[in-house]
Amino acid sequence: MKQYGCLTNDSSHATAIFVPYYSGLDIARYLWGRYNVSVRDWDSRDLVKWLREKPEWSVMDGKDHFLVAGRITWDFRRAVDDDSSWGNKLMFLPESQNMTMLTIESSPWHRNDFAIPYPTYFHPSSDNEVVQWQNKMRRQKRRALFCFAGAPRPNMEDSIRSEIMEQCSASRQKCRLLECKNDKNKCMKPVHVMKLFQNSVFCLQPSGDSFTRRSTFDSILAGCIPVFFSPGSAYVQYLWHLPKDYTTYSVLIPEDDVKQKKSKIDKILSQIPGNKISAMREEVIKLIPKVIYNDPRSRLKTFQDAFDLTIKGVLDRVGTLRKEVREGRNSSSDFDEENSWKYYTFGNTKEHEWDNFFRRTNRVRY
Repeated sequence: MKQYGCLTNDSSHATAIFVPYYSGLDIARYLWGRYNVSVRDWDSRDLVKWLREKPEWSVMDGKDHFLVAGRITWDFRRAVDDDSSWGNKLMFLPESQNMTMLTIESSPWHRNDFAIPYPTYFHPSSDNEVVQWQNKMRRQKRRALFCFAGAPRPNMEDSIRSEIMEQCSASRQKCRLLECKNDKNKCMKPVHVMKLFQNSVFCLQPSGDSFTRRSTFDSILAGCIPVFFSPGSAYVQYLWHLPKDYTTYSVLIPEDDVKQKKSKIDKILSQIPGNKISAMREEVIKLIPKVIYNDPRSRLKTFQDAFDLTIKGVLDRVGTLRKEVREGRNSSSDFDEENSWKYYTFGNTKEHEWDNFFRRTNRVRY
């Protein structure tokens, strides 16, 4: 942010105001251990109190402020004040409802947070480095039809990871599996993960502990076409960074079809024509600059990276909110917050084929 070319020290000239609060580092101290809710919420409450008392806040009641949370949204959305419940309630505080919150995974059912890409292993310092990497991924020989890197979730009833791993193991001629387990966990070493993805045509991206995975962006970086099992994993998340037409760069296989053994992954992927695969891979490779964060000591000249697109998204959003304030309107009243995913993705809340994916069964957890 300090390298951004359009900074000003005069808030009256600013379109948006960045709040440099490290909320992810704050809550990470308390996620694993016996800390009561007062301890977990203290810094967040202190922050919004301080912001509320600043003259900049009164201009738009914080609607021009934005913050980077640095972790998934659920770490900041504790629904009940119970010491045994996860996270803090930063995003539920009244002041936070006005701010734009940037997270690596947003909530489909709330209107004030927006997802930005997970960081990958590649931080180029020039346009030429980006082009060289893209060309390398175009030339890459991909011997496996699909692959999966991850671990099962035996304690999660809705997880389809075990089924995916079984299907991969049963398709040994077509699938490569990198299981993340034991002390020799190769998934923690970039060279193993990237080698797997670079040698595969498709990369399976099922949900894990939450909807999204860092692995999605590793696969794009590797020129590997992501296969999702829920639109909550990417399509309603990274609205500023990924194409609206998800079929141009990815495949969606409904997770219920996998769970109920209605879908055979190798069969579905094998039936995709070669020219379609080539077109999808090229789209994935073109996405690489948009989902990486370049070296902050330099700037890309012809590409917009994830940071650039994020700031543009924030400025556009704040510009819209400012116009609404002047006109005495409030678009957030135009839709039920429960349908935020639909409104932000499609601009309306009409009945949609994805409705079944976003019916909440556990509002305390999600």
